[in-house]
Amino acid sequence: MYFYPILVPFKHKTLKYYFLLLVILLFNSCQYFGKQVPSEKELLAKELNEINWKEVDEFPSLTDCEKIEDKTQRQQCFFEILTQLIQEKLSVDTLSVLYPELDTIEVKVTVFPNSTMQFEPQFPKDSVAYDTIKIDSILKARLVDFPKVNPAIKRGIPVKTQFILPVILKVE
Repeated sequence: MYFYPILVPFKHKTLKYYFLLLVILLFNSCQYFGKQVPSEKELLAKELNEINWKEVDEFPSLTDCEKIEDKTQRQQCFFEILTQLIQEKLSVDTLSVLYPELDTIEVKVTVFPNSTMQFEPQFPKDSVAYDTIKIDSILKARLVDFPKVNPAIKRGIPVKTQFILPVILKVE
């Protein structure tokens, strides 16, 4: 008989327990073979659906704001310093002379993953009172040489972010 050694009574009690444990493990492990493993595409789709694409993990920041631990205070620090820098750069310009009625301008700021920034003035759709091309060229000429900006972070990767800052041109 081929199965004869298995049927022979064990001489040691510990061997009986090991054999019993082995049999139990073999029968229980069969349930793991029957489970369906999700495909790579399903896992990716599930993960992509769980990601909130409208928010970043860390907002862009300047070196002056890096020491702040609180996320919202760091974000507020970044916006305040950036707005102040833009106002300082535009206050010495002819924008207020050319357009005395223009007291506030909205600027769309884009921070790219490589830490570069781009500025675009935002005007109302029906705006014909301003020479938008001239204002845009003034902004591009004046808004240079900013301190290094650390880009926003999403899941450990630098990402592009855009936001609109209201910049006050006339401070009274």
